[in-house]
Amino acid sequence: MEIKKTDRKPQFQFAFTKENYIWMAIGVVLLLLGYILLIGGGSKDPDTFNYSLFNARRLIISPILIIGGLVVEVYAIMKKGKQETQEL
Repeated sequence: MEIKKTDRKPQFQFAFTKENYIWMAIGVVLLLLGYILLIGGGSKDPDTFNYSLFNARRLIISPILIIGGLVVEVYAIMKKGKQETQEL
């Protein structure tokens, strides 16, 4: 019995596809936007109280964007790309 050698090279496939990386970029943008909205609101004088610490931007919008960014990142990592089936 003769063993035939084939000239097939093993094909390397990345764990993530282009679509995964696009979703990851969207998630990073949402996270950055959420953290940017948290910036500021401090007071230069420690004896005065600044009410801008408790505005809707910091208490509602920013946390929603951060949680949304984390959800998008998890989705991007868990999303399975379309893989072509091969027969050996």
